[in-house]
Amino acid sequence: MTQPAASAHEDAPTSTAKAAADKEGSGVRRPLAGWGDVRTLSLLGVLAVLVAVGGITAPDEFLKTSNLQLILTQASVIGVVTVGMTFVITSGGIDLSVGAMVALASVWATTVATQDFGFAGILFTAVVVGVGCGLVNGLLIAYGRMVPFIATLAMLASARGLALQITGGTTQIVTVGSVLDLGARDSYVLGIPPLVLIFAAVTVIGWLLLNRTTFGRRTVAVGGNAEAARLAGIDVRRQRLYLYLLSGLCCGIAAFMLIVLAGSGQNTNGNLYELDAIAAAIIGGTLLSGGRGTIVGSVLGVLVFTTITNIFALNNLETAVQQIAKGAIIVAAVLVQRRSPHGDA
Repeated sequence: MTQPAASAHEDAPTSTAKAAADKEGSGVRRPLAGWGDVRTLSLLGVLAVLVAVGGITAPDEFLKTSNLQLILTQASVIGVVTVGMTFVITSGGIDLSVGAMVALASVWATTVATQDFGFAGILFTAVVVGVGCGLVNGLLIAYGRMVPFIATLAMLASARGLALQITGGTTQIVTVGSVLDLGARDSYVLGIPPLVLIFAAVTVIGWLLLNRTTFGRRTVAVGGNAEAARLAGIDVRRQRLYLYLLSGLCCGIAAFMLIVLAGSGQNTNGNLYELDAIAAAIIGGTLLSGGRGTIVGSVLGVLVFTTITNIFALNNLETAVQQIAKGAIIVAAVLVQRRSPHGDA
């Protein structure tokens, strides 16, 4: 059996499929790769530059505590989606349906019937709908042998259509006080919005899952060489199913967070989230072709994009300019990956 070459990365220990199988349950951690460390430091440097630019171009607004809280809150929703996306891309897959799943989960969880069950009903429904969509994606890809691009594209269209049918094109206002209170300033913990704390918890759990468990090692192995992983004893199809379930779970959590943030459910929620999540993961260092992933890098990528958007908004720049800038950053990140010591995207 031919083993795939190990690929270095910052956040998830990379090994051949055989090594991944042999080390299951061992808790052994490989040394961090220099390339990953450099990328992390570079992203931190970019964030520092953006903060400086924001402070210079909008000195009266950008550095206000309320604006910094807003940046972190806005980053939290897409950040949770990006954590799930990082796992999927690390395994060599893609999920184009994350934005549509967020929309469907948010509108399903804010129907009048659901709101009658209060806080628990809204949260439970959002999570179940997200996981259900992830289950469909996973079954189609893992056991239906559909290409991830096609399967998730079909989910994108179906979920958006169903969300529109549920709402009839109207906005569903949340009337449950305990849900709305979660987004109020009075609920902040030491000045930190609750949604940011949820994002932090998801990030920590995601990091541990990718770096400290056999699940994470199997994910990297499948992304590096699925056939070698199968021959090493890893159930590749089941692993892929679990990964899309995880992505759906993250979308359900993000949908609930968006409900808290907006106080409503709309079929337009999550628009272009798939672009933002994929872009954040890529510029963070997750290899688009699979085999290398980094939760820390993905989170920094989310913060970079959110900060750029905030600076553009404060300086009254058009949304079109923001999208052009995001596209340029994605292209640059992929080109950097191709020139990296282990990049083969």
